[in-house]
Amino acid sequence: MRRLLAPSALPGLLAHLALLAAGPAQASESLPRPEGTAVRLSTAPLFDGRVQNDPSWMAITPLSGFLQIQPDEGRAASQRTEVRIGFTKDALYIGVIAFDDAPESILVTDSRRDSSLAQTDGFQVIIDGLGDRQNGYVFGTNPAGIEYDGQVVKEGEVNLDWDGSWRVVAAITELGWSAEFEIPFTTLRYGGDPNAGWGMNFQRNIRRNNEIAFWAPLDRQRSLNRVSEAGTVHGIEAPRPRNLQITPYALGSARRGGALESTSTEEEVGVDIKYSITPSLTLDATYNTDFAQVEVDDVVINLDRFSVFLPEKRPFFLENAEQFSVGDPQEVELFFSRRIGIVDGSPVPIEGGLRMSGKVGDSTNVGLLYMSDEGLPGIAPQNDFLVARINEELPNRSAIGAMVVQRRGDGSLKADGTPDENDAYAIDGRIGIGDNLLLSGWAAKTRTPGLDGDDHAFALNANYDAARWSSRLEYSEVHEDFNPEVGFLLRDDYKRVEAFVMRRFRPDDVLGLLEVRPHYSVRNYWDLNGFLETGFQHLDTHWEFRNGYRVDTGVNYVKDGLQEPFEIVDGVFVPAGTYSGPEAQISFNTDLSKPLSFQTRLNVGDKFGGDRVRFSPTVAFRIGETFSSELSVVYTEFDLPVPGGDFSVALTRLRLSYSFSPKALLQAVIQYNDANETLSTNLRFSLLRTANSGLYVVYNEFDEQTPGALPADRQFVLKYNYLFDVFN
Repeated sequence: MRRLLAPSALPGLLAHLALLAAGPAQASESLPRPEGTAVRLSTAPLFDGRVQNDPSWMAITPLSGFLQIQPDEGRAASQRTEVRIGFTKDALYIGVIAFDDAPESILVTDSRRDSSLAQTDGFQVIIDGLGDRQNGYVFGTNPAGIEYDGQVVKEGEVNLDWDGSWRVVAAITELGWSAEFEIPFTTLRYGGDPNAGWGMNFQRNIRRNNEIAFWAPLDRQRSLNRVSEAGTVHGIEAPRPRNLQITPYALGSARRGGALESTSTEEEVGVDIKYSITPSLTLDATYNTDFAQVEVDDVVINLDRFSVFLPEKRPFFLENAEQFSVGDPQEVELFFSRRIGIVDGSPVPIEGGLRMSGKVGDSTNVGLLYMSDEGLPGIAPQNDFLVARINEELPNRSAIGAMVVQRRGDGSLKADGTPDENDAYAIDGRIGIGDNLLLSGWAAKTRTPGLDGDDHAFALNANYDAARWSSRLEYSEVHEDFNPEVGFLLRDDYKRVEAFVMRRFRPDDVLGLLEVRPHYSVRNYWDLNGFLETGFQHLDTHWEFRNGYRVDTGVNYVKDGLQEPFEIVDGVFVPAGTYSGPEAQISFNTDLSKPLSFQTRLNVGDKFGGDRVRFSPTVAFRIGETFSSELSVVYTEFDLPVPGGDFSVALTRLRLSYSFSPKALLQAVIQYNDANETLSTNLRFSLLRTANSGLYVVYNEFDEQTPGALPADRQFVLKYNYLFDVFN
């Protein structure tokens, strides 16, 4: 078990992947892809959520015949679902009747916009208007009528933070529940051929049965994002683009405490503009960009030597974000938008910017981003950023592309006179082999004045994903002067090998089990001289039950190589050396759809020559679909053979939310970090008109509770923005 995977093992694992790729086709692949027809509506539906009684809907032939992927893969759904598709000159309409022979058992767990649909009865649709079978938009709802949306690119990379302008209304009826979607064509991207069909698939969840069913059948390992296996809807006559949206904002804020001697006030105005150049190519502009309404970041306690990744949440950077993505997510990213307008966690004013993104022709994706910030005197220089991206889509999930990222600073903080600039260049590609095997890779180089050494990085990946077996093999290198300053590096100067294999079993009514997933993985990092810095082997089994419970039981073998001491917490240093040992791991959750649920994870074992315990319980409680709460603790205890090595740290987080309606939300995030005795509070009230426009009221407080600390830093923000749809 203690033997760590070396690069010489790569040929054998590649051969294993090739054998798996040559295996038999899965059941869903042999079934024909369903087809349907959309109908032009003379009048828009009444839009009250009640599809059954509306003549506009009843004149349309419904699409039905959903098949399960769980719990009983390949069987007809336990309840009938009918989907009708219509359109007017301005919008696409989708009407859904989710029949249910026990309407009183319909489960609705949340009414917040974009809340997960995994633990509620729900319906989702993916729409591929470009017909490229790789990209699309997801729209979903539940019986409370929430708006849930996201953007899918590269057939699997999902941006759930994308928010479109559309609306939905739902109702529970004596037949079950129903919903009506109105999606303006200005929200979608589509091709110019009116005779081309649109790729679509529909997903229905019946939560009390833990049931998931699709219109276009899929294998158990797939999800709605599998655009290439969607069905086809014909007859949609979308208009030529006439889309110009202008969203001005006004903001007022007041701040006191911290290092301020008195109350500081600020007033701001700005504007965002969106214009459709073609049905598939969009130009966005922003001036005096502000993100006051964005949810606060989660606090993280870093007890290791490497960088912490915090996800992007700012709306302007989220649309088509994956188009600008090259590298290994959260490990090596050539472009990381949080490098713009944020320095060491503090906001830097953004003067404005432009983004053009979308598709040119049938298969060429382009992206161009320019942003300019104002800098912060003595902290951050003024910077201009430029990102250019192009990739060509090829058949069967394949593509090839290139990207350039540039930063140009004003040099105000450069004392040595060298140019204040940085460039990164990358190429990437992927090749789909059959339905289950995907080979991908990228190579990149940076240019930084003053760094003249080896400044390149690359990665090669093979991923096989079938109904019963999944395997993955990855190899990457990052050299010593590789420096993507507008990107993200988890660590530098390394070569990495990672391998993973998993088997899925679906027992026939054994102890209530839905699926059992034994798996093994290994992930090793060496420095460029061959010194093993991190070795991690993981042997685990997931036990997933039909009632929503899950237990994961595993064991890890961890190896850490330190070539110099590092400070794990204030005043406590782990000496240089190589440390290794086993670790036991178990995680558990109850049925997360219940009003009261519990989940936890426990790791106990060796770390840095001593003992470590990590315990992270979470309790969630909700009342209907309007009130939800979640209390979580991340507790870590060390007993290391060094001075001060017996210590513990804990991060406690409380989330509260109350939905007055799907568009009116009050929520709070309260976080206490006992490592540095800080309490942070974020309160937000939002009254939305569209996905990203409306009224926002925000209160932030940061209180450092150590002796002699500054007074609590308090901020109150009032922001209002309004979307003007010029042509509609």
